Amino acid sequence: MTIATNAVLRISTDRDELDVELIHRFLADEAYWSRGIPRATVEQAIAGSLCFGGYVDGRQVAFARVVTDGATFGYLADVFVLPEHRGRGYAKALMAAVMGHPQLQGLRRFSLATSDAHTLYAGFGFTAPSRPQNLMEKLDPDIYTRQPGRP
Repeated sequence: MTIATNAVLRISTDRDELDVELIHRFLADEAYWSRGIPRATVEQAIAGSLCFGGYVDGRQVAFARVVTDGATFGYLADVFVLPEHRGRGYAKALMAAVMGHPQLQGLRRFSLATSDAHTLYAGFGFTAPSRPQNLMEKLDPDIYTRQPGRP
């Protein structure tokens, strides 16, 4: 389903349109948060998420996904615009489509993690946690780059 069009960027939630090879290549080789991620893991993440692809002239140039129960929470992940397509407002258009999606309305908590895009997300109402002492995580940042079979 096409959910938005920004002059040149068309945004769709149709998983069949996703260029999984491109998504995997970007996440495995370029994204600081998922270096070395296996393709099978990317495929599994896509299968369990509400995905948004951004397309210019029929080619995918942007991606985002939301893990959600559609009622109480959402977690925004793997947001990117290919480097050669940055600076054109595509990230804002992609985020507007994500935030406007009907399945993501009325969520009690919508969260994300970022090291470099605070300004983008702040423009859509994201802030630092109001009670960080209530949040916990179990993080394994090297999971994709460790040799298989090693803890």
